[in-house]
Amino acid sequence: MHKRGMLLIVFLLAFPIVSAQETYHLKLLAVQENGTNYIGSEADLFLELIEGSGRVFLETKPLTKMDTQISTRFAKEIACKHFKLDCNKYDFIYTIRSASNIIGGPSAGAAISALTTIAVLDLKYDEEVTITGTINSGGIVGHVGGVKEKLEAASKSKIKKVLVAKGTTQTEFLNGSNKTNLDLGSYAQDNLSLELIEVMDLDEVVFHLTGKDLNHQVFNLTENKQYTEIMQGLRNILCGRTEKIEQEIYQEGIKLDVNISKLLEEKKSSAINATTNKDYYSAASFCFGNNILLRSEYYQQKEPSEKMVENLFLILQKKTNLLKNSLEQEDISTISDLQTLMVVKERINDVEKSIARINETEDQYNLLAYAEERYFSALSWKQFFAMEGKKFLLSEGVLRESCQLKISEAEERHQYASLFLGLLPVMNIQEKINAAEKSLVNDEFELCLILSSQAKADANAILSSLGLNEDNVAEFLESKKKAAERVIFENSAEGIFPILGYSYYQYANSLQEQEPYTALVYLEYALEMSELSIYFPEESEFFEVGFRIEEKWWYLGIGILLGLLVSGLVLFLRKK
Repeated sequence: MHKRGMLLIVFLLAFPIVSAQETYHLKLLAVQENGTNYIGSEADLFLELIEGSGRVFLETKPLTKMDTQISTRFAKEIACKHFKLDCNKYDFIYTIRSASNIIGGPSAGAAISALTTIAVLDLKYDEEVTITGTINSGGIVGHVGGVKEKLEAASKSKIKKVLVAKGTTQTEFLNGSNKTNLDLGSYAQDNLSLELIEVMDLDEVVFHLTGKDLNHQVFNLTENKQYTEIMQGLRNILCGRTEKIEQEIYQEGIKLDVNISKLLEEKKSSAINATTNKDYYSAASFCFGNNILLRSEYYQQKEPSEKMVENLFLILQKKTNLLKNSLEQEDISTISDLQTLMVVKERINDVEKSIARINETEDQYNLLAYAEERYFSALSWKQFFAMEGKKFLLSEGVLRESCQLKISEAEERHQYASLFLGLLPVMNIQEKINAAEKSLVNDEFELCLILSSQAKADANAILSSLGLNEDNVAEFLESKKKAAERVIFENSAEGIFPILGYSYYQYANSLQEQEPYTALVYLEYALEMSELSIYFPEESEFFEVGFRIEEKWWYLGIGILLGLLVSGLVLFLRKK
């Protein structure tokens, strides 16, 4: 054999084999404008994976609104996080094709998440099944409009089964000038020969498409014993402070207003009930609220002079500076340490903002009361530095990168929410993002993390609440609770008990009946704070991550090795 031929064999064997990329497809259901009305319409969703780094590309024909582009990235991220998919080794090329202009929006979110899961795991699936619904944090399927029109469009295609969000089948239908109730399930079956199924989350969507139950594990959420002991101690400190302030008020001969007394008793009762249920975070929160109220009443009735108030603020500033200095001595090596530092710095930040406003408001007594109790809360939370847990790499560089990523995620969610509500209703989210960016510039990475996480969760709460009403909010909250429980359980099983995530989860439970939409916000906080570990490498894995060789180079190396072996064999046979 000539040397040229041997070199050709080596080259062919060394070159990585590139197989044709499979394209995955699902039918989408949409609505399009028809004068003043809407009619159902079909569209096609395609996904192709290529070797990459997790980037998302979207091509639409005709062009869709900006919210479709944002919701595509969001839906892909939800799928990757929900099923712990290795999405960083692919770039995702999504294509949406429609015969006519369709109404842009997030109603394809659940379908995009499902197709992403199918593609990454290369699952067999039924293309005669489709889903119309948004996708929210925790993998929860949300409500969309125009379901009746979408079903009518589905009946004209090869689709046999349509999946919708829980609580969608019962809807109001405008018949002339009258509104009548319509059972979409019966309507789909009797008039359109379609099967309509309500689903709660992405797990159910993937199951109906593939027959695979990917999150089939049964879990029993249990509280970390060390967390319980520390949180019980924190509760005792804050509720004990309530008794101390009450005693001080009594000794000063201050009489409380009837309405104030009633409110105090309600919060006391809530704290007692929470303590009985071993929900020590909620009990501590109720006592903290009482402490602010009592301290404010104390100042309102004692009426200290402006000079005295100024001196009290100066004393508080000195104490706050000492607390900040003490934080520099803490060894931050676990997610519990990080979350403790986050919550302490958040409270310190609130104190400093209150001090800065001393000359901007006439309500100095309430401001002073809030600042003092916020400082005391920060001091109390330091106990959680004693929590044990798995060690992570929490260097300045890693914290900076994670902070930048959280800000980026929050900005995307904020932009997404503003498309539906406008900028004014989400102004508070933008303010938190601005504060997080300022913290990043000042190298206050832990404060940046908690502010950007809260901003992201606030936006998620808005997006999740779209389409909710009194009839379905309770069931939706249960699905969010289940999602939070799963995330907390999975992290706990890995030795990472999320102290903030679990605390917010408990507080949401205590608010669920009386304040369901506030409970939704805290469940979003629970989800966000329970998954912080995904942003940080474990200490033991750092060197593996740092020296990881990309898959394509492994293939190249193996190819070269095989080529050398074959060429060596050929030379050996020639000599023989």
